[in-house]
Order: sequence, then structure tokens, then C-alpha cells
Amino acid sequence: MTINPRAKSRSRSWGLSLFFMVALLAGCATSLPKIESDKLPQPPAAFKEGDGRWTQAPPTEAQPRGAWWKAFADPVLDDLVERANRSNTSIQVAAARLAQARAFVRATDADRSPQIGVGASATRAQGIVGGVAVATPRNIVATGIDFSYEVDLFGRLSHATEAATLDAQAQASLLQSARLLVQAQVAQTYLALRALDAERALVRSTVGAYRETLTLTERRWRAGDVAELEVARASTEVAATESDALALDRQRAELEHALAVLVGEVVSSFSLPVAEWNSALPVIPAGLPSTLLTRRPDVSAAQQGMLAAQARVGVAKAAYFPRVALTGTAGYASTDLSDLLQWSSRAWLLGAIASLPVFDGGRRKAGIESASAQLEGDVARYREQVLVAFKDVEDQLSGLRLLSEQAEAQGRAVQSSSRSTALSDVRYRSGYVSQLDLLDAQRSELRNRRQALQVRSAQYQSAVALVRALGGGWD
Repeated sequence: MTINPRAKSRSRSWGLSLFFMVALLAGCATSLPKIESDKLPQPPAAFKEGDGRWTQAPPTEAQPRGAWWKAFADPVLDDLVERANRSNTSIQVAAARLAQARAFVRATDADRSPQIGVGASATRAQGIVGGVAVATPRNIVATGIDFSYEVDLFGRLSHATEAATLDAQAQASLLQSARLLVQAQVAQTYLALRALDAERALVRSTVGAYRETLTLTERRWRAGDVAELEVARASTEVAATESDALALDRQRAELEHALAVLVGEVVSSFSLPVAEWNSALPVIPAGLPSTLLTRRPDVSAAQQGMLAAQARVGVAKAAYFPRVALTGTAGYASTDLSDLLQWSSRAWLLGAIASLPVFDGGRRKAGIESASAQLEGDVARYREQVLVAFKDVEDQLSGLRLLSEQAEAQGRAVQSSSRSTALSDVRYRSGYVSQLDLLDAQRSELRNRRQALQVRSAQYQSAVALVRALGGGWD
């Protein structure tokens, strides 16, 4: 048989046209929507509160990234954070979600691999079976191997795998975020508890001073030097200050219970003995704002979620193009079980299946619109996360600056009030001032000393919050 050269040429032309058409469709299907740069916030050149102390000064002891709490130089805090890393339930939940996301990646990627299965069947039939008339009831037994493979011409499967991978990366970032949050909560709760220990010691020492004043006032009252009213005032001050001390005891118990939950232990068997507050207050290097976007795990998670949504738009677009699958089966079939594995009973089938929905009532269009809307939402969410990250850093930098100035002013107030109390006590014992003047001076000193401790505690809280706002430790 002679083949017409023109027919052969036309065949090649159609083949090339079909190839280029498929390639064009594949390119259209795999093209993803661009994320406009003007929709993403640009990092500033420097932090607004970056006055040099926070961007240049290194910590007193360089620590590996992740062990930032060691900069506080407190062994008890180090132990608590390590226990929380091992046993905190929030970290365990986040780790389980990451494992689930990684398993989903493997399950999604499995669709890109050949699918092979084995099977066997036994049926009894009569009538038309497989296009063949079966007059009498007959047994049909079969066994074989099935094979299928979807050709990913238009990127549907690859985009699905990419989206799942990005989701898993987002979960990994969320695990880091959960771990950082728990570490910060442990540090802040512990430091708040130590601040309460110092405040409790101050209040109880003040109770002792008030009792001495009460004893002196009672002695002078019995001698007839003062009225009973002054005894009542001194007694009232002792009782009110004892009440404050008990309120601080209650707050300490609650903080101790919160620590137990954070480290994953039963409250009834957890205790933290009273100790002096000797934690160091490190200087945290804020670095450049541009590095913040790579350090914050929550920002990284938002970015990965945005890219995953972008990949899912590609998955939705690929629904407009044909799905091509290669299928095959090979095995044995027989009407008699004893002849099932005979060579003459062999059977096989190879084929290719292409499917393309023609009319679906707008389902595919709606799928693209839904995926595009999700992408827009994730872009906005990422932008918001970046803006919040910069805000968090600026909040803590300004807080530390103002707290440092407040601590200096409060220190002067403590010195003045302490001097006033000492002078009032001498004059009261000499009979030059009334007991009311002494009590006023003592109350003022107590109030200023407690305020100084609270300012110091706020400095530690802001330092930890700055570490968290920066995304963890430093290099």
C-alpha cells in the first residue's frame, strides 16, 4: 500500500498542531495569578524607636537562636522553659497538626504516582454478560492486577501537591509560633511571680514596721501622752497592710498554678519555692525591620498560606482542561476455578481515558472565583500580619524606653520617701510630729517602693514581649 506524501505531511502537521495546542493549554493552566507588590507592606528602613541601644547593643551573653531565655541568667527559668518545651499541651497539639499536614502532603503527592492494585472476584451469571449470551447459569472467577496513572498535563496534581506542601510549611511555622508563645508565657509568668515575691517581702516588712509603731503608740497611750485615736489609726494600718499581703499571696498562688499548666504538670504536685529576684535584664538587639519578616514564625505562616492559596487557583483553573489517565489490567478469568491459572485463561487490557466536563452549571467558574477570593483574603491577612509585627516591635521598644525613664524617676521618689519616713520617725519618737504624719510618710514610702517594683516587673515583661515580637532569639 502506497502512502500519499501529502497525507503524511498533513498528519505531521496535525500532530504538531495538536502538540502545540496541548502545550499552550498546559501553559495557560499552570500560570498562576500574580500577587501585586503594592498590596504587600514594605519594611521601613529603621524602627521608629530605634535609638541605637536596641539596634546595636548585643546581649551580655550571646546565645544560640531559640534559647533566648538564657539571657536572663536564671537557672530556674531555664529549667521551667525546658520542661514546657517537652510537656506543654499547646506545643503538642501544634506538633500533631504539623504531622497531619505532612501526611496530607504525602497523600496528595501519591496521586501523581502510578496506582497498582490486585483483586479477585467470583460471580455466577446468566443472560448477556460482557456482550456474550450465556444460556445457562455459569460461574465466572477472575484475578488480576489493575494499573492506572493520571498524566498531569495541565498541572492540576502538581499544584495540589505544591499547595499541600505550603500548608505543611505554614503548620511548621505555626508550631514554632506556638513554641515561642509558650516560652514567652513561661518567662513572663515566672518573672511576674518573682516580682510578687519581692513585693510580698516588702509588704510584710512594712507590716513589721507598722507593728513597731503600734507598740510604741500603745505605750505612749498608756503613759497618757497620746489619745486612743492614734492607737486605733496604727492598728488600722497594720490590719490593712496585712490584708494587702494576703492578697499578694493569693496572686502568687494563681501564678504558680498557671506555671504548672504551662509546663504540663498537675497543679497539686507543682510548687516553686520563694526565692530572691536575681534575673538579669538583657538588652535586646532589635536589628533591622527587614529581618523581622524572616524571623517571625506567624508572618512566615501567613506567607506560606498566601502562596498555598495562589497554588490552589492553579488547581481550580486546571479543572477547565481534560484529565488524561492511562489504565490497564492483566490477569486470569475462567468459568472453572481449576482452570483459573491456566495460560489459556489469561486476559489483559490497556487503554487511555480522557474526560472533559462540557456543562457543569458554572461549577468550575465558581471554583476559580472561590480560590481567587481566598487568595485575596490571604494576601490581606499576610499584609495585616506584617503590619501587626511591626506594631508589636514598636510597642515594646517604646515601652522599654519609657519604662527606663520611669524607673529612674521612681528611684528618686523612693529615695525621697525613704528619707521622709526616717525623719518623721525620729520626730515622732521625740514628740515633735503627730502619729498621723508618721503614718503618712510610711504609706508614701510603701507606695513608692511597690510602684518601683511594678515598674521593674514591667521592664522584664516588655523585654520578653520584645523577644516574642522579634520572633525569638538572636544570632
